Amino acid sequence: MYWLGEGGLFASAIVVGVMVIVFIECGLFFPFLPGDTLLFTAGVIAAQAAADVSIWTLMPCATVAAIAGSQCSYLVGRRIGPRLYERPDSRIYKRRYLAESHDFFARYGPKILTITPFIGVVRTFTPVVAGIAGMRHTVFTAFNAIGCVIWGFGLPAVGYHLGNVPFVSRHLELLVLGIACLSSLPVIVSVTKVMLTRRRRAADPEAGSLPADVG
Repeated sequence: MYWLGEGGLFASAIVVGVMVIVFIECGLFFPFLPGDTLLFTAGVIAAQAAADVSIWTLMPCATVAAIAGSQCSYLVGRRIGPRLYERPDSRIYKRRYLAESHDFFARYGPKILTITPFIGVVRTFTPVVAGIAGMRHTVFTAFNAIGCVIWGFGLPAVGYHLGNVPFVSRHLELLVLGIACLSSLPVIVSVTKVMLTRRRRAADPEAGSLPADVG
């Protein structure tokens, strides 16, 4: 409601606010904007009798903003990708990471692009990584568009259909918090797994050397 509710920054221009925030989150590497909760809340507001926004305007506009932002991020990745391939290895950066990213998107790219809009931080950085990894533009565009359509239409639609349910109206903040937690959960799980793996490798150097030998 800070963004879209009465007295919010975009209270008088909800569609514009949604498009601006979604584009920035998807295209300008700013992962901490409330994409999921914003779309849900916008759908709830659109369900109100005196709403200044139509759900049929909100959904396609949110989708267009998500696709445009993702395209911007992808093209940045394609631009800097060749430079990274020429960069020598360092303590943090390894060129083999690019080869691994390329193989990952070649194998799982379509599935990943379809579901990443629903995963918090991941939807911000997946397009640029796909660009750096050299994923074909046509493939990226097709499957990213599918994911953005499902996301951009789905979350506002859920909010719209629940908007007039008394329980939702009374506990909107809790529902928004729940959506935020669910969208962040995959990232938290992945980070936890990486940290646990690093600890195991640090405790057992021989086990930690196996992946390097295999690679």
